[in-house]
This record gives sequence, C-alpha cells and structure tokens, in this order.
Amino acid sequence: MYRDDDPFLADLREVCLALPESSEVEAWGRPTFRAGKKLFAVFTGSKEDGYSVIFKPEPDERPALLADERFFVPPYFGPGGWLALDFGAGPVEWDEVAELMESSYRQVALKRMLKTLDEQAPS
Repeated sequence: MYRDDDPFLADLREVCLALPESSEVEAWGRPTFRAGKKLFAVFTGSKEDGYSVIFKPEPDERPALLADERFFVPPYFGPGGWLALDFGAGPVEWDEVAELMESSYRQVALKRMLKTLDEQAPS
C-alpha cells in the first residue's frame, strides 16, 4: 500500500524518528510511527489519492487546524480526535510538521521519553 520512495515519506521518517525511542512499524499496510508501543503518526495515501499524515492534535488546537483547508478528519481515526494533514494541499512546511508530530508524540510518550525530549531541546 506504500513504497519507500513515496513523496514526503523520507522527510516524515526523519521528523518522526528523531523523537526519543520512536520507531516505525508497518501496520494496515502503512508506515506508522510510535513512541514505544503507542501510535502517534500514520503515513497514508497514494499517487491517485494524494499523501497525508494522520496525527493526534492537542484538543485546543483542533478547531484552528480544521479551519485550515490542508487539514481534514480522516476515516477510522477521526472519531478519536485525530486529524490528517494533506501534503498535496500546498507547500509543506516541515517545521510545522515537526511541531505537529512532537505534539502528537507528547500525548502518548512515557515520562522518561518526554524528559529526554525536553533535555534535547535547544536552550
């Protein structure tokens, strides 16, 4: 359901796998990114349908993100509060993607992972 050379996947891997103890696990035929065993991002799409990343935003940020046409409620994940960013809806701002992935990661990561992440943050 995906190829390693899919557009955006290499950059998304770099962002997600930079987070402490994160890993990539194939599930549902898709690359998923996890903090330990907990899911924080899913790469999805195809040439025909376009590419996106599914993530869990902070609840207070969700309305603002939904007001932006690049974001949508994905099937299956949407009822749990997850959103998706459509990579084809304009230029991808990788700093923004990194912030969104970190926010999603922070919601599921263990305390020791968060401590490591906070220690890595530039002063």
